[in-house]
Amino acid sequence: MSIIWNPWHGCRKLSEGCARCYVYRRDSMFGKDSSVLQKNSSFYYPIEKFPNGDFKAAGFQVVYTCFTSDFFLEEAADLRREAWRIIKARSDLHFYIVTKRISLFEKSIPDDWGGGYKNVEIVCTCENQIRADERLKIFLDLPIARRGVICEPLLESLDIEKYLGSGAISEVIAGGESGGGARVCDFKWIENLRQQCERTETDFFFKQTGALFKKGESIYKIPRKLQHAQARKAGVNLRFKKNALDLSRLAPVGQMTLF
Repeated sequence: MSIIWNPWHGCRKLSEGCARCYVYRRDSMFGKDSSVLQKNSSFYYPIEKFPNGDFKAAGFQVVYTCFTSDFFLEEAADLRREAWRIIKARSDLHFYIVTKRISLFEKSIPDDWGGGYKNVEIVCTCENQIRADERLKIFLDLPIARRGVICEPLLESLDIEKYLGSGAISEVIAGGESGGGARVCDFKWIENLRQQCERTETDFFFKQTGALFKKGESIYKIPRKLQHAQARKAGVNLRFKKNALDLSRLAPVGQMTLF
């Protein structure tokens, strides 16, 4: 089971992967400025309780955290300090935090972080080779109990095998870009990442094709509702670690015949 917890909303674009950000795209439909940071009404949800004393967020779930912002956004310092207290209070939940701002990690963790909270997984994104080399060499040296990598939107072929060889990275997730104006994702890039993960015994999950997907010499326009399903049909996922998160439920099977 899993839940999504967005304690705040709003972010600033940082790198190439942000160019067609889904948050900006959705906010624009309502005339909302995505760069404005605001605390959400759901901020305290993980520690809210029913009248009988039970937590509204039942224990032993994955909590996908801060997916309408970046948890390590500079402007969110005050909110983040309180969020860490909430995360620590719910040691029975697994908080899954994705960031492009891994360079700000060490100055943004609580004083009692130590080698990392056991219930927190930090996931670093890298959309191209420049960002992979920039972020992953920092990422591996940080005090984190569990870490993963997301290559989404994948914008080119990546070589990250040297970062996977240490065994510090639990899984690699890859996917294309969705929405209007999406950039092409090539299946060869997915297969290349998968091969690197296989050689280093790193879990690999192909999350979604994106809206424009190249397979062989053809480029396909994939409807949003089928992008996860087509990725699952590719049959390229790898699972080596017994305690890995089961991400396959994010990719229900749909009707299409790319794979």
